[in-house]
Parts: sequence; structure tokens; C-alpha cells
Amino acid sequence: MGYPMEFRIADTFTDSLGKLSNVEQTAAKTTAFDLQTDPSNPGLQFHRIDKTKDKNFWSIRVNKDIRIIVHKDDSSFLLCYVDHHDKAYDWAAKRKLEVHPQTGAAQLVEIRETVKEIVVPKYVEVEQPKRPLFESRTDDELLGYGIPKEWLDDVRNVRDEDALLKLVDHLPAEASDALLILADGGTPSVSETVFEATDPFAHPDAMRRFRVMNNVEELKLALEYPWDKWAIFLHPVQQELVEKNYSGPARVSGSAGTGKTIVAIHRAVHLARSNPDSRVLLTTFSNTLANALKKKLRLLISSEPRLAEQIDVHSMTSIGRRLYELKFSKPKIASRDEIREILSEVSATVEDHKFTVQFLLSEWEQVVDAWQLNTWVEYRDVARLGRKTRLPEKQRQLAWSVFELLRDQMAERSLMTDAALLAALAESLSARNNPPFDYAVVDEAQDINPSQLRFLAALGGDRPNSLFFAGDLGQRIFQQAFSWLSLGVDIRGRSRSLKINYRTSHQIRAQADRLLGPEVSDVDGITEDRRGTVSIFNGPSPEIIDFDSIEDEIGGVATWLGDLKKSGIQPHEIGIFVRSENEQPRATAAVERAGVMFKILDENVETTFGHISIGTMHLAKGLEFRAVAVMACDDEIIPSQARIEQVVDDADLEEIYNTERHLLYVACTRARDHLLVTAAENPSEFLDDLRL
Repeated sequence: MGYPMEFRIADTFTDSLGKLSNVEQTAAKTTAFDLQTDPSNPGLQFHRIDKTKDKNFWSIRVNKDIRIIVHKDDSSFLLCYVDHHDKAYDWAAKRKLEVHPQTGAAQLVEIRETVKEIVVPKYVEVEQPKRPLFESRTDDELLGYGIPKEWLDDVRNVRDEDALLKLVDHLPAEASDALLILADGGTPSVSETVFEATDPFAHPDAMRRFRVMNNVEELKLALEYPWDKWAIFLHPVQQELVEKNYSGPARVSGSAGTGKTIVAIHRAVHLARSNPDSRVLLTTFSNTLANALKKKLRLLISSEPRLAEQIDVHSMTSIGRRLYELKFSKPKIASRDEIREILSEVSATVEDHKFTVQFLLSEWEQVVDAWQLNTWVEYRDVARLGRKTRLPEKQRQLAWSVFELLRDQMAERSLMTDAALLAALAESLSARNNPPFDYAVVDEAQDINPSQLRFLAALGGDRPNSLFFAGDLGQRIFQQAFSWLSLGVDIRGRSRSLKINYRTSHQIRAQADRLLGPEVSDVDGITEDRRGTVSIFNGPSPEIIDFDSIEDEIGGVATWLGDLKKSGIQPHEIGIFVRSENEQPRATAAVERAGVMFKILDENVETTFGHISIGTMHLAKGLEFRAVAVMACDDEIIPSQARIEQVVDDADLEEIYNTERHLLYVACTRARDHLLVTAAENPSEFLDDLRL
């Protein structure tokens, strides 16, 4: 039986629920389900909270000590907060639910008089006092960003970043976001004013924190994973990107933690829901990330099994091999080691060349196979796409002689590459009017390769809404940059960047961003401006420590882990990353000294309750932890000396430095609240850039 009045849940409820113990969470969920099913149930013990300005706050008894705070009136129930008795009542006493007088959005506002003090730095007389950050902004402008009227004076008194960070913790999310963006020199987006006659909960700013629960199944979904608020609450900008109609291929970008993957998953679901007879491909470049997408998708559509039949989730490699087998036959894919071995054999039979096997393998992977060059003329005339070494024609002819022999040997052994497989599929698709998928949504698009993009172009072409990409050029760690335009994928005018970081604290994000430039451009000249990105919460500053020895580093990290344990952080909420498997013993030694169990991550990337996760930086993709240690950031480890020594082209060295920076950035931005970066004896040059 559903409750006839509107039953809503606030993001403050899911946040507070996640901070309770498992037993307390179960009891609170049961009470919430009972409330939605039958609010008149005499077993529900309502108590009006008197010591608050908002007389519509009530408490509901969960057990002897846990209380749920609800806001109820004649037309609706709102689950607001849950905690131990005194803390729950204290939260309610400091809040009120109101409609913002200018934006028209519903807000849970912290009552200004209940805040004892917001510490504003004092300036000694000999110093010139700093000018207020927002002195040039009018009251109407600040109110238009959703700042509650009673907080205007505090906003006007803010004179530096420290004071701003203390203040925004007390403001509604849209007000906090706007002030942080203004302080960073950006221009916040403003939702249109909702008129008085309109439901204040329907305003885009309100929809990012309040959701109507139509039945118990929806409520179960919202409460089952309280940390994954993305399944219920979306920022208005994210919602717009999810639902927008595009005339051709489109891309959403943004730095780590801004919700690109969330937009991609919601986009796939929106396309399936809006087109009931369609097939949607949700894909990415690796099996590991595809498995992570599957889990998130199941969470989002658990109450709509029909959608699961419409959406296929596979890596590009997996879906390519599946479709090839259906169209042609089961492929026999050559491994990298097999190709290296064949190159070594055939290059020895070609006289008068001085190419190393490493150079030939690099040239094969990045030029010949990547672009599926099938003739000498194609190889002779190809623009070398970022490879600055200009081979004379005679040398190219010798190299092509080797590649022809390689191709002959592969044909003899019935071997093919995934690039050749996708090229065959792309050619087949171009001759068909009924592609296997109506829409494709691609996550981590910065690391797809030319053959994969060629396949997607053939799959989607320029049909409206057919191709949607999500990625961050600053996190490109696998794939060499190349021109999308050259393969017929034109996203110009349909590219948008997300600016709100949900995963990483302001302090960690600001420091990690120092590893990258303020702008990142692709080969086609499309620029992603990383400036103006803001985090929605604060945390302690990252620690970057150079130890005198590996032994000292192990002891220091072990002490850090012990401090985390004392603060209540659980082992499964901690990740430790190193550059390669060679450095993993340093991480395991630190964890063992701290007396905590651990798990070495593999391609399945499954974290285990009660265990610290240890893995390489490449496996950090798609993961997040409350605390992260990045160990062994020594000179010659990052950037990898082994990669530098294998440089065979002038452009490769710059590419190595870029991707090694991106690797460290990816590892650091897996941290939500706590970040420790360590080195022993000779720290990496990157750490100088990372420091404030």
C-alpha cells in the first residue's frame, strides 16, 4: 500500500544513514519502510520537536537511541536526518525547511543564530586588510545563486579562501557551488526562477537534494547504498546532459570526481527508457571498467528489469569479438608477445636495416595496426600522427618489408589483431541499414583507440543521439592521442565540461590539479578548461613526505594507517597504490607492520571488506576510497625509467611524461578525505609540482 501524500527523501538523510553502524542502518531502514507503507501505523512513535523554529519537524523512534527526523505537513512527508537521539534533535533545532525568496527552490537551511562562530582570520594592524572576495556582487546577484538571505552578511565578510571554505559548509549546495566558482574566477550557472505557484521541490536546485519516493521499491533503492547518492540525486547540469537531444556525436568531460561515469550510466538508461524498442551499448576500453559499469547499472535499474534487456554492457574488445564471431567466425587473436616474437624472426631476414624490435613493435601498434594500413602506398603517405621522427622513404620501405612479412606470418597462422577485427566489423556495418545497437554510450573515452573509434563511427554515424562519450583528457594513461575528426567523429559544438567535484575534497583536488595544466587540448583543437572546478566538501590537507630510506617510508606509512584506524576509518575504505608490481612489496610491508589484512588488486578490481586494497596505479581507474596512500614515488620509478629507456621516437618522450603525470593524478584522485604521497631517498620530480 503506498502513501497517498508525497513521500520524499533528502540527501541529508542518506548521508546521515551512511554514518550509522550496520545494525543501526537496518533498523532505520525498516522504520522508514514502515513509515512509507502506512504512516498511520500506531507502532510509529511520532514526537513533535518543540525547540526549533520550524514546527513541522518531528522525530520518529527507531529504537532506544536512534531517531529519524521528518518534516511533515498536510501534503507531504520528508525524511530529513537520522542519528542518535541528542544529535538528531540538535540537527533539527538548527534547521528549517523554506522556499528561497528569489530562486523559488526548497532548501533545508541552517539557522544562522545557531552557529556559534565562523572563524574569520584576523589581520594584524601592520598588514593591509584583505578586501572582501564578493564586494562587487549585489545582494540580488548573491540571492540569485541560492544564498539564504540571513547568510548574506557572512558572505560579504569573507576575505580569503580559508574563511570561504569554513562558510560554505553551512550553506545549501547550490550556494556553496556558486561562491566557490566565483572565487575561482568562474561564472556559476543559474537555474530559472520558479514562480510562487510552482512546486518548490520541482526546481532544479531542489531536485539535487530532494526526491519523491513513489513506492517502497524506490525507497529501498535509495537506502540500500547510502554513499551512492548518484542513483537518486543528480546535479541540474548532469540531468541536462543526460536528457539533452544531440544532433550528432557528443562528449562530456571534466576532471576526476565530477561525475562523468554517472552521467554516462544515466544517459544509457534515459535512452533505453525513452526508446523502448531500442538497443543501447554501454561500453569502455577495458573489461575491468566494464564490470564496474555493470554493477552501477544494476543498482540504478534494479526496479526496472525491462531496461536491463535493452542495455548491453561490454568492453570494446569484448563486444567486438562477440559481434565478429556472430558475423564471421571465432577470431584467433594474436597476443603482444606473439607479435613481438614474429617481428623478431622476420626482421632478421630483412637486410640493411637497423630497427630494434621495440621500434618495430611500437611502429606496428601505433601506426600500421592502429590505422589498419594495408599497402606500401598507405604506409608511405600516412601522416605520422604525433610521431615526430621522419623516416626517409628508403627506411620506410625497409620497415614496410618487415611489416609485410609479419602480416604474411599472421595470415599463415590464422592470427588477427583486435584492430583488424574491428576494421572488418566497421566495413560490415557501413553496408547495413540495421546496426546491432541504436545508441552507444562510451565511458573513459580518452583511452579508446583509433580502431575502436572507427567501429563506433560505423555503428552510430551522424545519427542524432547515437554516440555519447564521457572522458577526461587529463586521465589518458593508455592510449596515444589521435584525431577523432579524421575518423568521422565530430563533437565540435557538442562538448561540455562538468565543474562540480563530488568525490574528492577541495584540498586533495586543488593539490592534484597541480600535476596538470589549466587547459588540456585534444588533437582536433578542442580545449578542456580545468579551471573553475570546485569540490563540494573540505578535508585535511594532503601529506607529501620524502623519507630518508625505504625502511623509514614503510614505518611512516604504517604509522599513518594506525592513525586512520584510530579515527574510525575501516580497512576496506583505504587504498594503497604504487607505479608497478615491482614496488608492491613496499606497500605490503607497510600494511603488515600496521597489523591490517590486505588484498592485492587484480584485473577484477574487487575490494574486500576488512582488507586494505593494494594495487598498481593503472588499476586505480574507477575506484575510490576514503583514504589513499601513493607510495614509492621515487625518481626513476615515476616517470618510469624503463619506459624512458625504450624511447624510439622523439614524440614518445613527451608522451611518456604526459601519461606518467596522468597516472599519478589518477592515483591521487581516488582519495576522498585523506591522501598521503611518499618517496624514499630520491623523490620524483613530479612531487615538486604536486606540493603547494
